[in-house]
Amino acid sequence: MRSQRSQNLDNTEQMGNKMLMRTMGLDIGTRNIGIAISDELGITAQGLKTLRRKSTEEDLREIAAIVGQFEIDKIVVGLPKNMNGTLGEQAEIVLEWTKVLTDKIQLPVVTWDERLSTVGASKVLLQADLSRRKRKKVIDKLAAVLILQGYLDQSRRMSHGTLSKE
Repeated sequence: MRSQRSQNLDNTEQMGNKMLMRTMGLDIGTRNIGIAISDELGITAQGLKTLRRKSTEEDLREIAAIVGQFEIDKIVVGLPKNMNGTLGEQAEIVLEWTKVLTDKIQLPVVTWDERLSTVGASKVLLQADLSRRKRKKVIDKLAAVLILQGYLDQSRRMSHGTLSKE
């Protein structure tokens, strides 16, 4: 019988010269938190769940449980900037929440410009011809996927030196 250690890849193990790790993406809303996680190679983002917000303490407790369950080593939080790049009221709320998250989780937490993630998620769901009720259930989770996938894609481009200079 294989041990639990050998059944689950430890996030410090390597595949070739690449560290195996998972990153979590969060879309923080006033009512819900969309949650996505990456695969262990950090290539793709998958929607995990939509967390109905209760209190900051309960929300952080549930996120901490997911961090432990999936051996997350970094969290990407969508930062809702204004279209001109400035930070509005919601962005300030997310930044404050992110500080509390960092203190509680004790992992690297980065923010990612999410200006068009919810719009993009809505377009995907409309193209899929989902009813309004079904769209409401998955939009936050899909927005988290788009935030995390954008971050993963840029991280890969930067690590491969293919990020173009603008």
